[in-house]
Formats: sequence, C-alpha cells, structure tokens
Amino acid sequence: MAQSEDVVEEGVPETVSIYIMGKRHEVPVGLTIMKAMEYAKYRLVRGAGCRGGFCGACGTVYRKEGDYRLHVGLACQTVAEEGMYLTMIPFYPANRAHHDLEGLDPDLGTLMRLYPELSRCVGCNTCTKACPQDLDVMDIMARAMRGDIAGVADESFDCIMCGLCASRCPSEQVPQHVAILARRLYAKYVAPPTGHLQDRLREIEEGKFDDELEHIMNMDTEELQELYNARDIEQ
Repeated sequence: MAQSEDVVEEGVPETVSIYIMGKRHEVPVGLTIMKAMEYAKYRLVRGAGCRGGFCGACGTVYRKEGDYRLHVGLACQTVAEEGMYLTMIPFYPANRAHHDLEGLDPDLGTLMRLYPELSRCVGCNTCTKACPQDLDVMDIMARAMRGDIAGVADESFDCIMCGLCASRCPSEQVPQHVAILARRLYAKYVAPPTGHLQDRLREIEEGKFDDELEHIMNMDTEELQELYNARDIEQ
C-alpha cells in the first residue's frame, strides 16, 4: 500500500489519503472504509448496521488509484486504500414489486409477471462480481429464468439485500428482490411443513416462555453480554 507524502512522527500511525464524496482526508493505514469515515468526523446516521458484513446496510462505491474500474463493497469490510475515491449508497433505489403471497403460484409465471426485466438478462456476470457475499448471482438469476424456485431460494440464502448487484446490472435487473420473492414463495408453498416450528409457536401462545422473557428484559447490559457470550453456538 502506498504511503502518504506527509512526514509522520515516530509512534504516529502511517496515513493514507482518501477522498470521501470528493473531499480529501488523511486516515490511519488499515482502517475499514466505515472506520475511516468516522475517523474523518463523518457521523453515519444511515449506512451503519451490524458492522460485521451481515446486514448489507453499508454498500459503497469506490475507485482505486490507477484503476479505471468502478468497485463496490461493504464499508465495514473493505479497507481504505491510498488514493481511493468513495461514496456510500446505504440504500439503492431498485424497483421492488408489491405483492401479496396469498394466491401467488411458486413458478416462473409469477416471477416474470412481477419482474418482467428477468428476460433482459444478458449473462454478463457483473452481478456476481459485485456481490460482497461471493454469491453466484448470475446462476441465481438463471435459475429464476427457469422457474427453479427451490434453486433460487437455496442459492440466495446468504443474500444480505445490499443491492450492489442491482447497482451494477446493465440490463436493470433487481436480483436481490427476485431472490427474496423466491425464498418467500418457497417457504410458503414448496418447503414441507415444520412440525417443531408449529409446536414452538403453540408454546409461545400458551405463555411457556413468558417468565424467561421477563427475566431477560430485566437484565442489565453486562448480564446480557455474559448470557450472549455463554450461549450454545451451533456448529
């Protein structure tokens, strides 16, 4: 990574020059874009969620010094580099079809009626290159165009709805919205009923967990942290 031209004193972290929405800032080497923005005194009212790469709220567009290409990534996961020009897009204005799952069929006809742009996919793979989850988005869209609801639901399970795939699509697809529709159709009409879920819902309605929930609600922050850290984690 290139060093800043500024002379730094011993013990002071090296810095890199980045441009946030066109304004130059010097930030310490190694910070993520999100931390670099906060170091530069930006207050993230929107675009900061889990900070762990799971919520998709911090979508960012940037260019790197000496590179003509436009890049996208999550601000909480992407490290700031010397000469980087960036701006955050915590919400991308992709079209989302309004629908009621009741009465919909889990098939290609439903997907095409709600998202007719599916037929315009040119198979360029730009969506896959833009995905911060490394999902094969082009394959997911190909499955959608075949009406493979179960396949779309399975392959898009880790989608975090950041919208970066849609931001780069030359044929104006909205893969994230197509995928979540397929997951909902799959859950309602295709997946077999889960008996244990029905049992748990009944137990909740009967008040089985009321005392435990009340106890958790009355815990202070330190107790909640201890409980969280001691939880059983599924392997």
